[in-house]
Amino acid sequence: MRTNNHNNEESNDNHYVIDICKVDNERLASLQHKISENPKLLSKSAGKISCCIFKVPQTFVEANVKAYHPRIVSIGPYHRGQPRLNMIEEHKYLYLGSLLTRTQLPLEEVLKAISLLENEARECYSETIQLDSHEFVEMMVLDGCFIIELFRKVARLVPFEVDDPLVNMAWILPFFYRDFLKLENQIPFFVLQRLFEISKPPNENSTVTLSYLAMEFFNNSLQRPEEEVIMMITKQNESKHLLDLVRSSFIPISIKEKELKRVTTPTHIIHCVTKLRRSGIKINPGKSNERESFLNVKFKHGVIEMPTITMDDFMSSFLFNCVAFEQCYSGCTSSMQLYFTTYVTLLDCLINTYRDVEYLCERNIVENHFGTEGEMAHLINNAGKDVAVDLDMCYLSGLFDEVHQYYGNSWHVQWASFKYTYFDTPWSFISALAALVLLVLTVGQTYFAAYQYFDA
Repeated sequence: MRTNNHNNEESNDNHYVIDICKVDNERLASLQHKISENPKLLSKSAGKISCCIFKVPQTFVEANVKAYHPRIVSIGPYHRGQPRLNMIEEHKYLYLGSLLTRTQLPLEEVLKAISLLENEARECYSETIQLDSHEFVEMMVLDGCFIIELFRKVARLVPFEVDDPLVNMAWILPFFYRDFLKLENQIPFFVLQRLFEISKPPNENSTVTLSYLAMEFFNNSLQRPEEEVIMMITKQNESKHLLDLVRSSFIPISIKEKELKRVTTPTHIIHCVTKLRRSGIKINPGKSNERESFLNVKFKHGVIEMPTITMDDFMSSFLFNCVAFEQCYSGCTSSMQLYFTTYVTLLDCLINTYRDVEYLCERNIVENHFGTEGEMAHLINNAGKDVAVDLDMCYLSGLFDEVHQYYGNSWHVQWASFKYTYFDTPWSFISALAALVLLVLTVGQTYFAAYQYFDA
């Protein structure tokens, strides 16, 4: 019996070994296939300077999903075909037909012009686009012509159709302002530029550029002076897409051309508004007679100067997507170019609680149209979560270093803390004065009592 059992065991063992070898061969073939297959969710082109349109990292999406995903319109491949966005998808064809009819452009000519840009356009996306050439080119033409036709109509270069719901329903356009500036909702700017050029009528003003029309469109939410917008456009380099165009318009030339040097000592995260105030550091708005970008933050003689920023649904979404673009785009890998990331990091440092937001609002540094002070604090803290920036080599590295050194200066910190505790409000001042008077009276009473005792 033992022999039989032994033989059975050997037989089972041999059979088991053969099965393992068979499975190993299958796994080996599967592994070889995966090795030879190019990545799809983060393609090889994602690391190239040409790649500029990304799926937002999940860690950012978890912080605020509404900031990154389009609400009513899909542009490009990432959100294409989603049922919740079909309402505007139908109107894209109406706008394409309107453009072709007005310009007398054959549809074949438009498709052919964009087909020449297909390979270059595909390399702009971080993920492999699972569309054939015809589908991809049709998507570029449909989405691009919709954007350009809408820009022209909003600028009143082309009249809206009678009873066009996209303009007659007041809630729709504000969603376009936000959706067109979401990182996942972009098509390459050179595709838009080509469509703009071939659809430009002979009688249209030659000074009207695509960049100008785009900035005029988004200025309905930004509310910047027109001369400032024109000045920003003329000083910009070529943009990657609409988000990059508007982002670049906020970066002053003085910051772009600033020579940045790594600080000699490691830069430290600065403290929140409440602690900075206790150390004697003031936070003032920028000079009212200068229209400065909110990125242009300065520190002089114990005062942080911050130009006013209006925080609402549009600006919060815009900030989130600018940070996501800078974190993903290889052209911004240097911290010197992480302008919005650095600025959001500064806000995240300054704001811990609703009290910090209250003070910034009182100082006219933040105009809060987003929600309560607590909601604003939560928003800023989420915007600064999980971002990577080298504070030793960013455009505000000098400010971070100077504020940290000033905060660490013991004598004025103690004096400022004393003033903050006893003289910050009228009630604290009255309490301190009453305590001082009581102390003087007590000392005086003690003195006279002692004087009478010794005099007797």
